[in-house]
Amino acid sequence: MLNLANYRWTKEPQQCNLQMRSTPYQGRSDIRFLYRPSLAKKRQLVYVLTTWRSGSSFFGELFNQHPEVFFLYEPMWHIWQKLYPGDAVSLQGAARDMLSSLYRCDLSVFQLYNSPGGKNFTSLGLFGATLNKVICSFPLCSAYRKEVVGMVDDKVCKKCPPQSLRLLEEECLKYNTIVIKGVRVLDVNVLAPLMEDPSLDLKVIHLVRDPRAVANSRIKSRHGLIRENLQVVRSRDPKLRRIPFVDPGHKISKKDGADYHSVGAMEVICDRTYRSLRTALNPPNWLKGKYMAVRYEDLVEKPVKTLRNVYQFANLSANLDIESFALNMTNGTSSSSKPFIVSARNATQAASAWRTVLSIQQIKQVEEYCHHAMAILGYERVRTAGEAKDLSKSLLTASKL
Repeated sequence: MLNLANYRWTKEPQQCNLQMRSTPYQGRSDIRFLYRPSLAKKRQLVYVLTTWRSGSSFFGELFNQHPEVFFLYEPMWHIWQKLYPGDAVSLQGAARDMLSSLYRCDLSVFQLYNSPGGKNFTSLGLFGATLNKVICSFPLCSAYRKEVVGMVDDKVCKKCPPQSLRLLEEECLKYNTIVIKGVRVLDVNVLAPLMEDPSLDLKVIHLVRDPRAVANSRIKSRHGLIRENLQVVRSRDPKLRRIPFVDPGHKISKKDGADYHSVGAMEVICDRTYRSLRTALNPPNWLKGKYMAVRYEDLVEKPVKTLRNVYQFANLSANLDIESFALNMTNGTSSSSKPFIVSARNATQAASAWRTVLSIQQIKQVEEYCHHAMAILGYERVRTAGEAKDLSKSLLTASKL
């Protein structure tokens, strides 16, 4: 039994008295790059395959906090921003190519998505940089220490000096484990060329969540996901006949339109999730032993047990501080519903919030799009609004994976 009485979770800067490295920008013509030593052994590479609003920010934080992990948060965001308004499916190849470079600690790929004539990317120019433990810790910054567990305060990290990508590459090379979390690879089969590459040792952790909960969270986050929703919806098959979104006679409002895109994106998301699950059920050689599915509901119900299983899969070891961190973050008292913010909250309660918020029409629409994936993952469908709102009845059964 974990004793949290002496555990202090803080966002205060963790002072480090060691002198920080600071060197001018080094381009690819730097002679040192030509003689960069080869690795003595393969790194363990991990990709967290998931979708928006699946609890992935918190899940990624479990790797961001590990002292032996070089973690990157949503690096393909840069691709989607630069190539907007392309559809989600057409951007899959570009996402895979970026991952291929990043897993080799080649960060120059970010320059491809820089604005014409723009300044060179720096460590603070990467998406999610001001919450990244590596970027905000020694030797790149003196505010934090990677080995001390605790959330990074973005206001503190923003004061860190921007470092060149060259220095960040050098940091990357020091780590034997690289973890990238992303929501923009929609199907594990997209990663097959990387997983078949003998020079890489890539594993996939597939983080999933009840699609109805995902849809509910997408609706609440509609303003922050406008671009992403449009890009995903653009990938829908125009020939398919779709069930009505609301009852006949319902007066459509602007809010309904935004909700339509939020829920409508679930059609593409669940189709691609189902493709991944089918591949995982009968794995080809390139996926055998390299795939793990994690349900968000299991993570928040049994955070320490799930954390240990995940770390074991990634060849990492957990310590008491990280286990306490995971337990604290899923059993907090915060009731904040702000999207994209990782905070300590009652995660079990939040996981079932959709049951009292979504209309039965919205629930039925998501289930129509997602029932194949739901059946594999152990999420039961509901027949009536009353059944959905009856929180005494669990809708979670054993997964087939």
